[in-house]
Order: sequence, then structure tokens, then C-alpha cells
Amino acid sequence: MVNVIILFPKVEVGKSIRSLLMKNGIEVTTVCSTGAQVVSCIDNLDAGLVICGYQYVDMVYTELLSYLPDTFEMLLLASQNRRSEIDETGVVCMGMPFKAYELVENVQYMLKRIYRNYKERKEQPKVRSEEELSIISHAKIILMDKGAMTEEEAHRYLQKKSMDCGTSLVATARDILDIY
Repeated sequence: MVNVIILFPKVEVGKSIRSLLMKNGIEVTTVCSTGAQVVSCIDNLDAGLVICGYQYVDMVYTELLSYLPDTFEMLLLASQNRRSEIDETGVVCMGMPFKAYELVENVQYMLKRIYRNYKERKEQPKVRSEEELSIISHAKIILMDKGAMTEEEAHRYLQKKSMDCGTSLVATARDILDIY
């Protein structure tokens, strides 16, 4: 799920932006007034968008940007005279004042992009370590010896047991090694 976090030093500003977004069907996870609140909030989230101003009580946007994981993006709402220095950081920036529909369109576009990137990351196959590959191959060898299976059958058996139990392939292989 893609989360939207709004950060402004004045909570009223954040709440009005949240209200605008929610009227347009965009779910907002939380409204914060300090960068530290955002940092603690993103620890529990997979991916998202931080909509914020230039400066907060405890930090500026560049500091917050350094704390954001790769699965999070930032939409900065700043005055026109700050835009030149912001453009150099690669952060998406909207000049203030802005039109409501422009903000909604930008947020929708960014959320679609974040969701697509997040989904692509999740679909990439997991790279196993040498130790994990060794555990799986030992479990397959045991299954081949004890169950008179081919390597392909042993692998399918491990996959099926893994899915039935809701555990990883490595955990299932460890269970088989523990049994035998």
C-alpha cells in the first residue's frame, strides 16, 4: 500500500491539505508537524509520498529527504523564490500558491508511479545466499533418498509444503533437515 504523509509546521495547513486530498479520493495516512514524527512513522510503512513544506521546527527538507527510504518520494510545496535551489536536489516541487486541482493531479501521478515501482520491486525474485541454497539442496537430497524422488519432484514437494504451511522455502527445507 502507498501511504501519504503530510508535514507542515502549522498543523492547520496540513489538515487543510489532507481535507483537499481526501475530498478527491486520496487517503492520507497522517499529518505531522515535525520531521522526527515523519521519520518514526515511515519506519512502519512500505512505500509512500511525503507532502511537505521547505522548513520544519526540527529540520529542513534536505535532512528529511536523507532519512526517506527508496520507496518514498517527496512533494515539496515551497515559495517561488526557493524553487531554483530546490530544482537542483531532484525533488518534485510545486510553487506556492498553487491551484487545488494541480496538487491533486500531481499527487495522483506520483502515487501511481510509487505504486508501480513498489510493485516491480516486490515482483523481483529474491536472491538467496549460499547458505540458503545449501540448505535447500541438502533437503532435496534427503527427499530424493528417502522418498525416491527426482530432483524436480523434490523441489516441487518443497514448494508445495512451503505454500501449504505459509513458510519460506528455506524454512521448509530446514524443517525437513530437522526431521531427518
